[in-house]
Amino acid sequence: MNARLPIKMLRTLLLPLLALALIAAGCGSDEGDSSTGAATTTAEDPAAGPAVAEESAGEQAANGKQSEPKPRGTAITTAESPFGEVLFDGDQRAIYLFDKEQGSESECYEDCAVEWPPVLTKGTPAARGDVSQGKLGTTKRDDGSTQVTYNGRPLYYYQDDPSGVVGCHNVPGFGGLWLAVNASGNAA
Repeated sequence: MNARLPIKMLRTLLLPLLALALIAAGCGSDEGDSSTGAATTTAEDPAAGPAVAEESAGEQAANGKQSEPKPRGTAITTAESPFGEVLFDGDQRAIYLFDKEQGSESECYEDCAVEWPPVLTKGTPAARGDVSQGKLGTTKRDDGSTQVTYNGRPLYYYQDDPSGVVGCHNVPGFGGLWLAVNASGNAA
């Protein structure tokens, strides 16, 4: 018998350990808290993430459309979590709201946006699962990028959440609480 564990079994064993380590290490921080290392960590570009598939040229012709491609938008879906059904993107990255923000304008910039990157889109966001297309929207950020909103509130990721894990629900940081979002657009 080969002593090497199959990759699938290894992932099954390591994912819960990674989630526990993430929770034990803590999420979020307050401004000025240098223990998180947020200043030295770079976040991925969420805008380069999941997108809605474009129609092929043949599908467009069959539908009487010109070959003008639709703008690609970030897919927002739902999945089960320990906090109930919550929002994820198409890559199964958990999505959060910042309770300090009561409207569609983002207040999370600089160190905050490194630790809690905004969910960005390059087109109209697309609803999947139990997500309501009518509740999806966008807001412009100070740098001109377009951030996805849900139920009128900006959406964020936590920089270190592994795919499929809600690791930072109900976590304080940057003057408010970070909360997973349910399909109705409220905190889970």
